[in-house]
Amino acid sequence: MARLLITGGAGFIGSHTCVVLLNAGHDLVIVDSFANSSPIATARVANISGLTPNQEKERLVIIEGDIRDEGALSSIFENATKQNQPIEGVIHLAGLKSVMESITQPLKYWDVNVNGSRCLLSIMEAHNCRTIVFSSSATIYGNPESFPIAEVDPIQPINPYGATKAAVESMLSNLQGNKAIWHIACLRYFNPVGAHPSGLIGEDPKNIPNNLFPLVCQVAIDRRKLLNVFGGDWPTPDGTCIRDYIHIMDLAEGHLAAINSLLRKESNYLTLNIGTGKGYSVLEIINEFEKTSGEKIAYKIVNRRDGDTAISLADPSQANKKISWRATRNIEDICRDSWNWQRLNPTGFTMDKVI
Repeated sequence: MARLLITGGAGFIGSHTCVVLLNAGHDLVIVDSFANSSPIATARVANISGLTPNQEKERLVIIEGDIRDEGALSSIFENATKQNQPIEGVIHLAGLKSVMESITQPLKYWDVNVNGSRCLLSIMEAHNCRTIVFSSSATIYGNPESFPIAEVDPIQPINPYGATKAAVESMLSNLQGNKAIWHIACLRYFNPVGAHPSGLIGEDPKNIPNNLFPLVCQVAIDRRKLLNVFGGDWPTPDGTCIRDYIHIMDLAEGHLAAINSLLRKESNYLTLNIGTGKGYSVLEIINEFEKTSGEKIAYKIVNRRDGDTAISLADPSQANKKISWRATRNIEDICRDSWNWQRLNPTGFTMDKVI
């Protein structure tokens, strides 16, 4: 097994991915600024993975840092090499992810998401580490003309967040073209949701959530009075947006499949949709969550948000073909595990947090 650097490893996607990677035998170095995450998550990752204190020191190294700090990144690679445990690959999850915030603060998103990625790739190349899984997004497809969306469909982002993801993909494509010895996978996530079935880790937005499931959960736990449904006049059967929701553990397993494929040098460059191929509207999600949790979700229809699309639905067949991955969990699993996380952690990782 390999020693891997996980940028953003304390976040929602990162923490669940770390659990899967550790259980598969990989050793990890996490670098995270904790701007949108909590150190508590990494402690719980160690707990879920059954690491002893000594194993934790060796197999799960936590470093607070920013991917734009090239000196700090270089030190991480140098120290790993000095310990005869060189970093063999990177899973790059660090970045900002709010569509709405990206519209109001685009330069911030270009700095963190694009410049941060450039810094990371520069340091990787300097230390002869040329294997990376990049956290991309289905937002790069913008408003596609047909569904489900395939990887060959046009890249036409309609918001700055999506544009930064597309820019990093372009950077990686250019890099791989010039350096055939690179092994790269761009995973285009659709809508990661759910939580680890233990209820120990899950999605914990530090501010007002931008995504549907944290908001639904907070209404269910009485942290919010009601859910705003953005638009009831979309061109969908019930007028609300349709999304392809993927369980976070399925997504985490997708990272494992991708990095293992790259480490085996089966591919030089992969671009893969990571979704289920099944879509649910906002109202369908509300109904499913009510059935699973037994809680009533109060909501109201409000105006559409800028940057939203009516439908986002994946064709995930290439991931199955190229890295033998497919989603196995369903919407009931997603609702059950989301509610279990929220019920056991009513204010997330910080019990005194007030919203």
